[in-house]
This record gives sequence, structure tokens and C-alpha cells, in this order.
Amino acid sequence: MALWRIRATVDDRPGYLSVLTASLALRAVNILAVQVHTTEAGAVDDFLVDAPDTMTEAELLAAVERGRGRDAFVTRAEAQGLADQPTRALALAGRLVHDPDQLGDTLAALLDASAVTWRPVAGAAAGFDAQVMRLADPGGGMYEIARRAPAFTPAEYARAQALVEVAGAVLRQAAEHATLLLADGAELLLRPATHDDLRAVRRLHERSSPQTLHRRYLGGAAPTDARLRRLLEPAAGVALVAVTADDRVVAVANLVAEGDEGEIGLLVEDGWQRRGIGTALLRRLATYATRGGLRAVTAHTAASNTAMLRTLRRLGEARASLPDGGLVSVELPLPGRDDAPAVARGPVR
Repeated sequence: MALWRIRATVDDRPGYLSVLTASLALRAVNILAVQVHTTEAGAVDDFLVDAPDTMTEAELLAAVERGRGRDAFVTRAEAQGLADQPTRALALAGRLVHDPDQLGDTLAALLDASAVTWRPVAGAAAGFDAQVMRLADPGGGMYEIARRAPAFTPAEYARAQALVEVAGAVLRQAAEHATLLLADGAELLLRPATHDDLRAVRRLHERSSPQTLHRRYLGGAAPTDARLRRLLEPAAGVALVAVTADDRVVAVANLVAEGDEGEIGLLVEDGWQRRGIGTALLRRLATYATRGGLRAVTAHTAASNTAMLRTLRRLGEARASLPDGGLVSVELPLPGRDDAPAVARGPVR
């Protein structure tokens, strides 16, 4: 027996697929896998079949035509074709997670392309026709994928777009990671927090002194795990963590957005304070806020917390409210949105 790939279009009407499969079965062709692509011209059926060794390509084409198939394409298949298309696409997506620069090769493998060309400037809009598919490269430029036969289908274009989105997400995540080199030579990784950081952030709180926690939460109780989850993954905003080489979280900064304004908070472990970590984290929060179109961000802190006040002043033209019960609200206008008056609000507990 020999493996073949068959693709043919049939009328998208009840019973027409069974006519085609019956025609193949009459010639001892065993169907191992089938997928259906819906198109305007009808249903494009893609088969992986096991046929007798003596059967020729012409005989398979004749069997397809007798089964009311049209625009048939027949070619020899390899053993790896036994994997169904969803499994194959997932495996290729896994490859991209580890190396997004492999996008071109991955698209070629997914689509069985005869040629993949990368162009530095997007010369045409993304899309596809029978023999050419164009996909935007998330790193810039455009991929042009060519295949003489069979014709590309909407389902294949959707799968290819999904792989492009995976590569883009991995590239964006890598861009959001930064290494902070401290004056003493120590290195920290600054990155967005996830729910997986909950335990490490809880331990950061447990290691922090009562005074540090008091300054961060303005005298309120240390947050519960439920509140920490909301801070790490806010509905609108972002949380950043500073992580040592041994995966110890030594600082966390939060931006919670509401409307066109945001509120920021910062906690740095006692032994890591006054080393530039807070400034670096808050600068990155300000960048996120600017990208998100916020007008300004506000921090609430104790009037006696001179270290935090100095850090906030380094970020721009800070506008501080008058002390209210020993607490100060400091507003930082963001680039391009500094025309609005300062708004003093009460501390969030």
C-alpha cells in the first residue's frame, strides 16, 4: 500500500462527500484522514489515503472524477502526513514559541509551500489567491508564500494567520523583558507579572518589614491573595516584577487604569531599596500608561516617605497635593497630555 494526498472540490450538498468516498472505496483506497475546507466554489475535501501499490495517479484522479469530484489534485504523501492538521499546526506553534524567527520556515511547513519570500516593505495587503498568500511579518515586512497546487483555501489562510499571531505574541513578550544592571554589578530581570508570580510576590510581602508594608499600603492591612491576584493581573493596567537570577521577586510595581487616568503603586524589598529599582519600574509603568493613552498617573504616599517622593520627581513634573492627614497624592502628567489640571484624590486602600 502507498500513501497519497488527494484534494478535490465537491458540491456542498448532502450525500456528495459519501459519493466520493464510495468511489475511492470501490478501488480499495483506504481513507486515513479527511478535512473539509468550506469555500465559495464548494466544499474542498482533503484526504490522506492508503492505496494499492499498483494504483497510479491517473487511476486515482479517475476515481475522484467518478465520485463527482472536480479540480482534483493528487500527490504522493509522506508518513508524517498521518498527523492531523490541528496536531500539525499545534506542533508548529510550539516551535515558534521557542524561536519566533523560524516563522518563514514554519509557514512553509504548514502550507507545503514551494517558495517563501520575505520582503522588507509590505508591497501588498495581506490576503491570498489560488497560488500566493501574503502575511505580515510581526517583526516588519511581509512574507509571500507561493504554491502551484493545490489552491490555497480560507482555512489554510486562517491557520497561517494564527501562526503569525503566535510569533507576534512571543516577540512582544520578549520586547517587554528588560535587564536592569545595578551599580554593584547585580542584574535583575524586569518583566510583566502573571498569575504564576503570586507565590513569589506573597513571599516578597512576607520578607518586607512592617514599615515598608505600611508605606506601600498607607497603613492598611497587607493584601490578601485575592487582592494580590487583582494587582498582578488588573482588568485595566499592568503589573511589573523585578526578578533575581534565582527567580526571587524583590520588587513589584502596579498600574491600575480607570478612564484616562491611572494609579501606580510600588513595593521594593528592604535590602534592595535605594538602588534604582523603583525608579526603573516606575519609568516602565509610565511608558505602559503612555502607550495606553492615559492622561496622567497618580501615586498616593506618606508625606514622610521622602525616598518615594524623590523617585516620583525623577519621572517628570510631579504635581503634589497638600498633605491630608500625613498623606500626599502626586500626579504625573504623561507626554502629550500635560494640559489638564492636577486632580487630588484620596488614597486607595
